[in-house]
Amino acid sequence: MKKILVFGADGYLGWPTCMYFASKGFEVCAVDNYFRRRACLELDIKPLIEVPSLVERSKIFREKTGLEIKTYIGDICDYAFLSKVFKSFKPNTVVHYAEQPSAPYSMMNREKAVFTLTNNLVSTFNIIHAVKEFNPHCHIIKLGTMGVYGTPNIDIEEGYLDVEHKGRKHTFLYPKTPGSLYHLTKSQDGDMLYFYCRMWDIRVTDLNQGPVYGIITDEMQNNEKLYSIFNYDDIFGTVLNRFMVQAITGYPLTVYGKGGQTRGYLNIKDTIACVDLAASNPVEKGKYRIFNQVVETFTVNELAEKVQRVGNQLGLNVKINSIKNPRREAEEHYYNPTYTGLKELGLRPHLLTDDVLSEMLEIVSKYKDHIKVETILPKVLWTI
Repeated sequence: MKKILVFGADGYLGWPTCMYFASKGFEVCAVDNYFRRRACLELDIKPLIEVPSLVERSKIFREKTGLEIKTYIGDICDYAFLSKVFKSFKPNTVVHYAEQPSAPYSMMNREKAVFTLTNNLVSTFNIIHAVKEFNPHCHIIKLGTMGVYGTPNIDIEEGYLDVEHKGRKHTFLYPKTPGSLYHLTKSQDGDMLYFYCRMWDIRVTDLNQGPVYGIITDEMQNNEKLYSIFNYDDIFGTVLNRFMVQAITGYPLTVYGKGGQTRGYLNIKDTIACVDLAASNPVEKGKYRIFNQVVETFTVNELAEKVQRVGNQLGLNVKINSIKNPRREAEEHYYNPTYTGLKELGLRPHLLTDDVLSEMLEIVSKYKDHIKVETILPKVLWTI
């Protein structure tokens, strides 16, 4: 049986990934240290829907489906703990979601910055060493981010760039211009993985992902106890998920600055499909394969206007408000990423249609009483 080990399994993407692979007949092991739950408690920010713990959700999933998801609660920055998991489970594939996932969190203060650096780099480093020590053939799938590239004034290729200089040619990793400490750590761990692919012949797929949106996946079976952690706050909430909540509460959609910031977006269902495609088509030994994991691009203004149009059709009277940008970033720029690799492997993307937006708004509206509007506005500044 194929065995997949998911780190960061309690998170927004990790939990639906576990259910998906269990439903496909994989033996699944889910690992988490509950960082996000502890951070939300510390910062007094609650997810839209209170969901049971990873252990409890695994039990509920087994009761509903008869399928097992093995769970370990612990910190993979502790190599002794990680070694125990590897020796016990013996995975064929590792999915690495276990990095601190928030740019604003990484920019809050020195303490949060140190945690982000330590957690993100040491967790990746430990996974590399565990693979080498316990299963050198294991395929590492790491969730990267399109944010490592920044917003260059040339097309963004999938991971690599061919350069001709003074009559000679060479292929380099695509230049990186991260826009937060979080993105910097994702750049650094990518370099680390590339280094160990060359040194130790490990096999790695890095999925450079754009902002994700969505709430429901097929495996959740409309059972809110199987839902994922859905943040809408300024720390862990992604832009479209925040807009959904603002539209429902009647709070104007907050656009940072001019709103011309362009990003590549994808549905949560496509995130899982991309991981499946990577796992089903493992890269060869010694290779560091990079895919740009996006489906379509929008400016923030375009995204806000989409939500406004659909929200107004539902009678919500959605307004848009531009506020001072808390981040240090280009607010109008060229942005043209290449994202053909996953489509060539068979990705059939879910597009951001009016029906998708309507479904999200309807789900959020059921939990309107849970929303704390004061947690949506940005409080973390990139500069002093």
